Amino acid sequence: MSGCAGAAGGGVSASGSESDSASSVVTSEPASASAEVSGTEFSGLENSGESASDAASKTAAPVWSEMQPEGSMELLYATQFTVDVYEGGYELIQIQDDGKYLVVPETMPVPEGVPDSITVLQKPLDHVYLAATSAMDLIAAIGRTDRITLSGTKESGWYVEAAKEAMKAGTLTYAGKYSAPDYEKILADGCDLAVESTMIYHTPDVKEQLSQLKIPVLVERSSYEEHPLGRMEWIRLYGVLFDEEEKAEQLFKKNMEALDGVLSEQPAGKTAAFFYITSNGAVNVRKPGDYVAKMIGLAGGSYVPQTASEEENALSTMNMQMETFYAEAKDADILIYNSTIDGELETLDQLLAKSPLLADFKAVKEGNVWCTGKNMFQETMGLGNMILDLHTVFAEEEPADGELHYLHRLQ
Repeated sequence: MSGCAGAAGGGVSASGSESDSASSVVTSEPASASAEVSGTEFSGLENSGESASDAASKTAAPVWSEMQPEGSMELLYATQFTVDVYEGGYELIQIQDDGKYLVVPETMPVPEGVPDSITVLQKPLDHVYLAATSAMDLIAAIGRTDRITLSGTKESGWYVEAAKEAMKAGTLTYAGKYSAPDYEKILADGCDLAVESTMIYHTPDVKEQLSQLKIPVLVERSSYEEHPLGRMEWIRLYGVLFDEEEKAEQLFKKNMEALDGVLSEQPAGKTAAFFYITSNGAVNVRKPGDYVAKMIGLAGGSYVPQTASEEENALSTMNMQMETFYAEAKDADILIYNSTIDGELETLDQLLAKSPLLADFKAVKEGNVWCTGKNMFQETMGLGNMILDLHTVFAEEEPADGELHYLHRLQ
């Protein structure tokens, strides 16, 4: 796999333990402690309250041109980022089509001669502006929502429980959406990193302004991962940023183990469509190369309509007329309604109110119509559970109540 050579087995970097220990040193007293003690008869104790920044300033800075990677994170599915590990716990993140980021441990100095093409991220990163909603669930999973202090999403827009709770508690505050951030608030908070979605590419002036304010910008590209589980693997990148590499590794491994049986099974032979009805009566469907269509395949089903791939653009979805959708999906074994845009449905009558033509579909006649929960797209760590849900729907005629995480049958 490109960019992943040289790693030790088991999916961890060759120097994973070394980087963990180097990046997790936390002092228990403020920097002022050493200033109060130094110069007195107890000068021998002056280092007892030394801060991490003091320690870093006393450590000779390595020269970047002389530093060589000792290993790389071995990624299973993700292709949009790589992580190289250097002596001393330094880690170099490279994000596809975005840039390189040198993560400097809290107790270490910034190397000399780091080129301008590499953005330096000095730990701890504990005042982060998060405008990429898909990252929050991954960060919450490793228990580091405390590092996110500014949100690009209002409280009403969050479906990740940890984010909602943080906003209610006041530890996470709204600082403007990605296209119109509150620069004054971001500066006042002492923001040390802005994590943006790829939507920032549509407003390059915002990215430039943040950079001019000396705020590093990292673009989250998990949505560009071709494999659905590659999106979940981004938890390992956030483990690097927020000193939780071991926990991130364990969580990802646990999710992969839960899917072992499903991924190795023979296809169930069921066809499924994933769609919603737009306000003007068109049908919005996923393209066959989209990650939702791929999850259906991983779960043992076959996605329809396949001809959705004929429209060529960067979008993962497309609209088609109901008549076209009828011709290509009326015989689908299962229909899955995407609730993200216009809310969750509970009954078949609610679905048929959007288009009476759906009454002729095989899945409607047989009662095999399901609806997603609105939290599905924000809960990136739930992708494994969504695959398990789909597999259950494909394999069982009557799944038990409470057996599914993100799907419910329309009554």
